[in-house]
Amino acid sequence: MGILRSHLPAPPPIFTDMGPKRSAVAEEPSLFPNARRAEPLASRMRPKTLDEFVGQAHLLGQGKPLRVLIEQGAPGSLIFWGPPGSGKTTLAHLVARATGRTFVPFSAVSEGVPRIREIVLDAKEQLAAGGPESVLFVDEIHRLNKAQQDSLLPPAEDGTISLIGATTENPSFEVIGALLSRTRVFVLEPLSPADLLVLIDRALRDRERGLGELDLQAHPEALAFIADEADGDARRALSVLEASAAHAGAGGRITVDLAREAMQKRFARYDKAGEEHYNLLSAYHKSLRGSDPQGALYWMARMIEGGEDPMTLFRRAIAMAAEDVGLADPNALVIAVAARDAFHMLGPPEGYLPLAEMTIYLATAPKSNSAKEALGEALEAARNSPAAPVPLHIRNAPTPLMKALGYGAGYRYAHDSPTAYLPQEYLPEQLRGASFYVPGGMGYEKKVAERLAWWAQQKDAQSHAAEPPKRAEEGE
Repeated sequence: MGILRSHLPAPPPIFTDMGPKRSAVAEEPSLFPNARRAEPLASRMRPKTLDEFVGQAHLLGQGKPLRVLIEQGAPGSLIFWGPPGSGKTTLAHLVARATGRTFVPFSAVSEGVPRIREIVLDAKEQLAAGGPESVLFVDEIHRLNKAQQDSLLPPAEDGTISLIGATTENPSFEVIGALLSRTRVFVLEPLSPADLLVLIDRALRDRERGLGELDLQAHPEALAFIADEADGDARRALSVLEASAAHAGAGGRITVDLAREAMQKRFARYDKAGEEHYNLLSAYHKSLRGSDPQGALYWMARMIEGGEDPMTLFRRAIAMAAEDVGLADPNALVIAVAARDAFHMLGPPEGYLPLAEMTIYLATAPKSNSAKEALGEALEAARNSPAAPVPLHIRNAPTPLMKALGYGAGYRYAHDSPTAYLPQEYLPEQLRGASFYVPGGMGYEKKVAERLAWWAQQKDAQSHAAEPPKRAEEGE
C-alpha cells in the first residue's frame, strides 16, 4: 500500500456528503418548480466526468496515479482519506462510472456484516450472469469494527468486488493492517480558495443544474468571502452560495453581508480523539519548543475553540517545561504546575488566562534539554551496570556489624566545609568519571556550569594533593 500526498499547492476534490440541513434554495418551490431542484445544490453540481472534477491535480492530473488506474479500467481496491467536503464520495462515483462498474453504497454507520454478505452475493450473481463488476463504496470506513472489516477481505481479494472506502480519519490507526495491505490509499487535500471560486462560478452560471436560471448578480468580494470561509470544503461553499441565493431571490444581488449571514458560525475542524487532535497538540508543543509564542497561542486557541480539555494542554506543557526548558529556567516547571492549579480554581473562561500566561512564559523561556539527556544517559548506565556496588564510604551504617565491615568509613560530611562541598567519589568504581549531566549554555544553567567547574577544580586539586611525590630520576 502506498500513501500518495500532494506536493502541489492545495486542492482537493469536490463535494461528497451533504450537510445535515438543506438550504433555503433547495426548499423554495417558487425558485425551482422542477423536482430535480429539490436536491441540494452541492448534490446537483457533482461532476459527471473526471474532467469536470476540480482540484486533486496530484491524483487526477494527466499521468497521475489515480487517473492512470481509472483510465486502465482496473482501479482495484482503494481508500480515499481526506477532510469533509473534499470529494471522496464523488470520486468513488466517478471511478465506478469511468470503469463501467455498478456502484453499490454501504453505510458504516447504519449497516453491518449481513448487508455486506448480501452485496457480495448479488455481485457474484451479477458476474455469473455476465453483468458488470461492482464497486462497493463504504462511507466512513473507519467506523467499521474489526469483524466487519475482516468480512471485506475475501471479496476484495478474489475480485468479486472493488472496494472503495472513504474516511476522514488516518487509516493507519482506523483500518486493520490486512485490509490496508490489499488497498491503495490516496490522500485528498482541502480545496484551495481559487478552486472553490471555480466551483462557485460554475454553479452560478449553470442553468441546468446550478443557479443560472436565477440571473443573480454576485459581488466578487462576496464570492471571495465564501471561498475563504469554506475552509477547503466544496460542499460548504456551495451550501452557503445556495442559502445566499435564497435570500437574494431571482435577479437579486449576493453581497458580502448577505454571504456572511448565510455562512453563520464557522466551526473549526477538530476531533478530540482523532489524528487532528494529535496534530494540533504536536504543533502546540513544537511552537513552545521553538520559542514562538504567536504559534503556541494560536494552536492553544484552536484546541480550546475545538472543545479540547484544557488539562490535555497543561499535561503537555508541564512535560515540555521539564523536557525542553529544563534547568535553563527552573521556574518554568513551577509556573506550569501553578497555571494548572489556577485553572482548577478559576475554571473557564477566567482559567484560560493562566493557560495563556504559561504558554507565553514557556515559549519565551531559555531552552535546554540537558535534564532529558542526563536522564537518558543515566538510565543507559543503569542498564549496562545493574549490579555495580555502592561504595562503602557512602553506605549507611546503622549497626555495629556494618560499621565493622567498613560501611560509612571515610565519608566526608559536606557541611563541615564553609562552602558545603568536600570532594569525594559517589559513583561506583566502574563508572568513575562518567558525566551524565552536561549543562547547557542558556539561562540559569550558566550558573550551574560555573558551580560544576569550580567543584571539578576542587576535586582535581585534592586528587593532586593526595598523590605521592614522584621519585627523582637518576642523574637529576
